[in-house]
Amino acid sequence: MENNKKSSPLKTILTIVISLAFAVLFMWLAFRGLDFENIKISLAKANYLWVLAAMVFGLLAYWFRAIRWNLLLEPLGYQISNSNSLWTISFGYLMNLTIPRSGELARSTALYGVEKVPVDKSFGTIILERVIDLVCMLGFLALTLVFKYDAIAAFYHQSGLKINPVYVVSVVLILVLGVFIFFKFKDKFAHLPFIGKVIEFVEGIFHGLTTIFKLKQKTKFIVLSVAIWVSYYFAAYLVCFALPETAHFTIADGFFVIVVGTLGMMVPASGGIGAFHFAMKVGIGALFFSYGKTFEEGAAVGLSYAFISHTMQLVIMAVMGFISIPVLAKERNKAVSSIKLSE
Repeated sequence: MENNKKSSPLKTILTIVISLAFAVLFMWLAFRGLDFENIKISLAKANYLWVLAAMVFGLLAYWFRAIRWNLLLEPLGYQISNSNSLWTISFGYLMNLTIPRSGELARSTALYGVEKVPVDKSFGTIILERVIDLVCMLGFLALTLVFKYDAIAAFYHQSGLKINPVYVVSVVLILVLGVFIFFKFKDKFAHLPFIGKVIEFVEGIFHGLTTIFKLKQKTKFIVLSVAIWVSYYFAAYLVCFALPETAHFTIADGFFVIVVGTLGMMVPASGGIGAFHFAMKVGIGALFFSYGKTFEEGAAVGLSYAFISHTMQLVIMAVMGFISIPVLAKERNKAVSSIKLSE
């Protein structure tokens, strides 16, 4: 156990260093070959009222996600307040700005502090959320393939992505095999102290994942899931109207923009810094190319868009995250006080 404690800070430092390295690498790729002066001129001409409108939809997505999480926890026997759901989500997003992917566990831990929902079970519902979000994103990808296939093809070519279907299938098969082996042999090792705790935690996660089949308000859940991604769509699309060069973008162009932006945010760089910028540089460059313009012209505009949109997202995450800290601390103290009184 002592070795684990000693290696934990090292692991954290390594994770931060790697995520920063990703950010620096992608930021270099984003700036490579572009004149920053042109980008500064583009940013100076922007109409930031459209950014404020986009922020409203960004905040709405938080609220819709908070309510939807409550629906996922309900089949597990927990009815949490929408307020605590909102602030734990906000705290999780803030943690993602420091260590990529740490926000999910931080969110579950924070929820336990104010609502006493076991971490493993709430963590399972968060994984389920990610699966549902992936399905929604694939829906936007399908719309993009229908309406903006030329732009998708140009993006694939310019980004240098090479996805081998064999690797994808292999990963899926390994995951399926791992799940099978876990459930087949878990009872044989459950009595061992450390392994037993791991098995218990993994079972809690799977228990959280199965809540999708036990939802009491399925229609409301579907409506909220759609509302979250419609909010994301408008948060991304309205920023286009802030720049004269992208103000003519159509609704279908908006589908393309949100797909490319989501791909950028999936890269394990702190807060998507660099990766989002590079993705939008290539994405809007490809979009311009599909319109018969030069890729280079669109790439510069894409970086201007990325600076505005990403900064807006960072402001929302930082403000909501820092507000969540005192709010959750107050709620945690109330929860501790109520437990003492009941004793």
